[in-house]
Amino acid sequence: MADEWWRGAAIYQVYLRSFADGNDDGIGDLAGLRAKLPYLAELGIDAIWLNPWYPSPMADGGYDVADYRAIDPAFGTLAEAEAYIAEAHALNIRTIIDIVPNHGSIEQDWFVQALRAGPGSPERDRFLFRPGRGDGPPNDWQSIFNGPAWTQVADGEWYLHLFAPEQPDFNWRNPEVVQEFHDILRFWLDRGVDGIRIDSAAVLFKDLDSVEESYTDHDDVHEVYRGWRRIADSYADRFFVGEMWMPDQERFALYLRPDELQTAFNFDFLSRPWEAAELKASVDLTLATHVPIGAPPTWVLSNHDVTRPVTKYGRPDTSFSHQDRKHGMPSDLVLGERRARAAALLAMALPGGLYVYQGEELGLPEVEDLPDDVLQDPIFTRSGGTDRGRDGCRVPLPWSGQEPPFGFGAGTPWLPQPADWKNLTVESQYDDKNSMLTLYRTGLRLRRELLGDGTLTWLDTAPDVLAFRRENLTCVTNFGTASTELPPYREVLLTSIPLEHGQLPSDATAWIR
Repeated sequence: MADEWWRGAAIYQVYLRSFADGNDDGIGDLAGLRAKLPYLAELGIDAIWLNPWYPSPMADGGYDVADYRAIDPAFGTLAEAEAYIAEAHALNIRTIIDIVPNHGSIEQDWFVQALRAGPGSPERDRFLFRPGRGDGPPNDWQSIFNGPAWTQVADGEWYLHLFAPEQPDFNWRNPEVVQEFHDILRFWLDRGVDGIRIDSAAVLFKDLDSVEESYTDHDDVHEVYRGWRRIADSYADRFFVGEMWMPDQERFALYLRPDELQTAFNFDFLSRPWEAAELKASVDLTLATHVPIGAPPTWVLSNHDVTRPVTKYGRPDTSFSHQDRKHGMPSDLVLGERRARAAALLAMALPGGLYVYQGEELGLPEVEDLPDDVLQDPIFTRSGGTDRGRDGCRVPLPWSGQEPPFGFGAGTPWLPQPADWKNLTVESQYDDKNSMLTLYRTGLRLRRELLGDGTLTWLDTAPDVLAFRRENLTCVTNFGTASTELPPYREVLLTSIPLEHGQLPSDATAWIR
């Protein structure tokens, strides 16, 4: 396993609850994941990123962690996790786990102790408890999940939670918190974990005396990650990827300095509309941010928090933001799939790391008609139902068969699957040379064979066409409404849809050389 393997890796995101159910209780688990490792090896990925697998009351899909050194019983045991890591390594697949440093759970031992100990205690100082103002909270901050960011406890004090009330924020100015997470990192790195995804990486420090909300991107956070980097560097080939939704690229780049995080998610690319000029600007901005500091860029089209590409790219407005998920906006799924195929090959051809969210390789759409009574995302309830939340991209995967649960497991899945997913199962796509699954398998294989961490050279094209050259491949994407001529080539390696009379159709990508 080569040094700095993450620079050009293809990483597959597993949302464990929805990947594969090994014990037929309707919830995905480690047994299901272990059984599907050959599928992922054949797909051609280099690593798996797992969303939180820790014990949790699941107030926020596992991001309310009750114990950072154990596995939730619904998913399996610590011994099973260690066996999975070893089995994945045997298939040359590395493992990245999610660490949630901003907040814990109200069921975590530390928080239980804090409630029992009372105001002014060392136990409370591990969190952000404050007295109120009159009859109200300490300030008027609002939760990222809607509603107040403060909850009052029985003795009258209030605690801060940037997300749900079940997720109390840690006090990162307390040395005990710093040491606790150092120990957590070592616990998992000692068990063979190859990388750490850092949830909400930019919001650890808060200025509670500020009149306005002040919790994003405080300079103090960099000393935290310098400490984490020293720990990672004491092991071989371990890396971090930060989750930071930050539009300021100069500030973003500070997290990627040589003594901090090796990588961070490129949400600018994910958020841009399906337009040539917009996506070229995103690629240029990304490279200009990363190349001078020697950090590899990353490319991502979706994840467990955002609308799936097939649905997003079929909307009249193809941009994305967390503040506007565009629920209810109509989507042309035929057009969306066509563009999602083209976007997949475009992203795969770019220099750097690639992230693929489970089901992306199947062309799954967002499930937007889930009944209200099955929705579990706290965004839905805390918004009063005005934001349906993120459950629509978390519906369990379809593996086989003609009706739900489509081989996910024998039990009833924790979220219902649409009946028309019978045409999107792994089984139905596996031998279809024109399927999305075949496109991903072929694209990932060629990417591994032909592309490394090299440079990108833009070619002169029409305004609605993007074309660039890598080492052994030229990528051309047509965003226009009419077919276009390809640059001179010896061989067509792969196209998102077939060429028409030798020309690249609208909303299509070709790899040539």
